[in-house]
Amino acid sequence: MAAWVVGGSVAAVVLPLILIVGASGNGSGDAQADVNGVSGGLKSGAVKPEYVPWILKSGAQCDVIKPAVIAAQIEAESGWRPDAVSPVGAQGLSQFMPGTWTTWGKDEDGNGVASPFDAADAIMAQGRYDCFLAKDVEGYKAHGEASGETLDLALAAYNAGPDRIRQFHGMPPYTETQNYVVRIKSLIPKYESVGDTQGGGKLPDGQRMAMPLSGNPPVTSPFGMRMHPILHVWKLHTGIDFGVPAGTPFLAARDGKVTSAGWANGYGNRVVISHGTIDGKQISTTYNHMSAISVSVGQQVRVGQQVGAVGSTGFSTGPHAHFEVMVNGQYVDPAPWLGLK
Repeated sequence: MAAWVVGGSVAAVVLPLILIVGASGNGSGDAQADVNGVSGGLKSGAVKPEYVPWILKSGAQCDVIKPAVIAAQIEAESGWRPDAVSPVGAQGLSQFMPGTWTTWGKDEDGNGVASPFDAADAIMAQGRYDCFLAKDVEGYKAHGEASGETLDLALAAYNAGPDRIRQFHGMPPYTETQNYVVRIKSLIPKYESVGDTQGGGKLPDGQRMAMPLSGNPPVTSPFGMRMHPILHVWKLHTGIDFGVPAGTPFLAARDGKVTSAGWANGYGNRVVISHGTIDGKQISTTYNHMSAISVSVGQQVRVGQQVGAVGSTGFSTGPHAHFEVMVNGQYVDPAPWLGLK
């Protein structure tokens, strides 16, 4: 739980310790400042599976506060205890005070109640509030009222209050606040994906596309005719499924341009990337059923860049990576393109 600190003592106004999906650019995502090298990935297995989609979504609301920051802050705030209550009354994973929750809390998972003890509600509110603080800090910097790295100042603003950033033209001289920032930043590597979320990879020798997931993921359903597990009709399975956990980074298989990024009926959260002309044919790939999307329409991506996170949205019976290749608008077997055949 964070408190506003004045001259080394805790002031009367007590706030929850929280900062703030990155590529979507919606909400309060006007803060486009430095991110201190923090990537948009979330390390596989570092967070409980039920929290992963919400952390990825919350950490995509602005460019400054990434999923690893959200996760690190939750550890510092509550130790991942959704029922946590501090001595001064801060509540839940993200330790919201009741008055602050009234402003930032919403019913995110549609269960009819907006509660700081509901993980989805708390995590998303945390992101909203953090992005608000980051935007405030950017405003101070733009007007010459503060200097420093945006992430550091946003975290400090949460702990000491945004007015203290302006008063001291940057990081306040409070030991508690400075230690708070150091604590959060020291935890970020624990949660940050080591994958190359900015791309810059290369195609394997002899292959036209790279595997859209790290490692050697198992194929759970190949391309071809099958009985659809939800529609219960015999139809073409238009891609290839890989069995990987929710939250696993879904990676661009080749350099290209994002032509679609959003909800697509049975596909759920879907990204389509155009790779231009290969051997005289127009080639595209698609990434489906994702829990979160990390790119936007018109964006140029590199092979190996994270485009989203594996999930189970749309017509899906569980978390998996559904990957497709289209040649001149027609679905083809991705296996030969990936060097699997």
